[in-house]
Amino acid sequence: MDDQNKNLILATALSFIVILVWFVLFPPPEPTVDATAPETAVVDPLAPVVEGTADPAVATPDGNVAMPVADAIGASERIAIETPRVIGSIALNGGRIDDLSLQDYRDTLDADSDLVRVLSPTDTAAPYYALHGWIPTVGAALEDVPGRDTPWSIETGSTLSVGNDVGLIWENGAGLVFRKTFSIDDDFLFTITQSVENASGAEIAMRPYGQVARHGEPEQIGFFIQHEGVVRMSDGAMEEINYDDMPDLTTDEGRIEVEENGWIGFSDQYWMTALIPSPGRDFRSVARHTNDIYLIETVYPMVTVAHGATQEAQTQFFAGAQEWEVIRGYQNDDGIDRFLDSIDWGWFFFLTKPIFAVLHWLNGLIGNMGWSIIALTFLIKALLLPLAYKSYVSMAKMRELQPQMAKMKEDAGDDREKLQKGMMALYKENKVNPASGCLPILMQIPIFFSLYKVIFVTIELRHAPWIGWVKDLSAPDTSSLYNLFGLFPWDAPGPESFFSLVFIGIMPIVLGISMWLQQKLNPAPTDATQKMIFAWMPWVFMFMLGSFASGLVLYWIANNTITFIQQYAIMRSQGFKPDIFGNITGRNKPDTE
Repeated sequence: MDDQNKNLILATALSFIVILVWFVLFPPPEPTVDATAPETAVVDPLAPVVEGTADPAVATPDGNVAMPVADAIGASERIAIETPRVIGSIALNGGRIDDLSLQDYRDTLDADSDLVRVLSPTDTAAPYYALHGWIPTVGAALEDVPGRDTPWSIETGSTLSVGNDVGLIWENGAGLVFRKTFSIDDDFLFTITQSVENASGAEIAMRPYGQVARHGEPEQIGFFIQHEGVVRMSDGAMEEINYDDMPDLTTDEGRIEVEENGWIGFSDQYWMTALIPSPGRDFRSVARHTNDIYLIETVYPMVTVAHGATQEAQTQFFAGAQEWEVIRGYQNDDGIDRFLDSIDWGWFFFLTKPIFAVLHWLNGLIGNMGWSIIALTFLIKALLLPLAYKSYVSMAKMRELQPQMAKMKEDAGDDREKLQKGMMALYKENKVNPASGCLPILMQIPIFFSLYKVIFVTIELRHAPWIGWVKDLSAPDTSSLYNLFGLFPWDAPGPESFFSLVFIGIMPIVLGISMWLQQKLNPAPTDATQKMIFAWMPWVFMFMLGSFASGLVLYWIANNTITFIQQYAIMRSQGFKPDIFGNITGRNKPDTE
């Protein structure tokens, strides 16, 4: 076996092993947890959790049978939220932001599907809401401050929209007047201003807080490549806590005293909620799980309110899509430290961040994510061209040396040490590096994984079309051999079916053909084992990548095509003319024979 083939087989085997390990470590998502599992908890913010009795059916935090979202919204008095990007309402009972949907996103590609819902009321199957209030510390008791079910009244405004704030008021009957003012920007950021006016005749002290609560285990995709759970920044330190790990958190692990800059949120695939104190303000960042309720909190330093005085506290609340440009704007323009890192860039963040930034820029120029991926592939190949050129030139020189190498093997016989020394002297004399052929392939592995991460976690690729039948670059190719790509009147197997791995689409088939053609730049190796591996590899990869996102398969096809052109051109420039048709038909025999 000559060294060129050894290197090529080594690089290919490494690629195959990495992808195989990837499948083992990151298997397809398991079925989601049953959404009808009962909840058994009642929670009052920052107060001891009280056990409740749950109905065997889906239960609300109060132990009652859950209501449809629309019925729960209609059953309570509310203030509407209406902006070009979000729609929802604020419940006067508790002053909670607990109803929020995104105007620009739907659950499926169907134009009639429901808007993506971020927040849900407490009477529904999966309550998810934000609450802001006060913790009494001196001169007041828990019943003296507003809580989860406090009946607020409207003081100002009627509908929360961009530029139109709304204000709520509640009096405790003992001389304390509490107010909440809500405002919202053009995207997904709320500003909540709380105040307490003291006419009780005595000095009081309390701590303002913000809280986001999720009742029951959140629905998750369950894919290890994507973090789901708490994400927080505390004075420059980032931390991620999975939902599965929250029940085991100790008080000390879940609580961090932040001195200057920080925020805390729940991050799912594409969507996020986050509590964001004003930059430069100290606070306590808390993540905890109690009675099957997942909680994040920001608790601020104690404020003293003298008789006749008023104290105010302001915080921000993000609820929406993890759009790169929007989140970057909050970070750069509003000073929310490292907010862009709320997107799960992964271990290869030093690659995923710039790759997505360039992809986003290209999409702004081209207006189509599919063509932008192809353009990105051209840019990556251009950056790697010097390395590729050196590799392909070395491979061409290796072919020229094959007659000498064959004679050297014949002369050396079974003396492997003599053969190895002779080979090294031959490489040195002709300035050939036999390992250089592996480098372009090895360089592609982290790029491949980084692009896969980008396509999987960034919302800009969600439901992004390319051409024709490719309506979603973040999903596998929907065409299928099962119905001859739509010619037969039956549906292709869904992604949850085993047959979807067998009856693959057009793009994976094109991928296999592109790999096969790339192989045909050189004659088949003489060794029977090598020949078998080379023959099967394109088709193995074709089925392995058939269930991957279309955007990733598109990148691989473009990469193979450009590599084929580069290698062919460089080999021609070195005086070697590949006979592709002869290699396909098998009429060409290797030079080593």
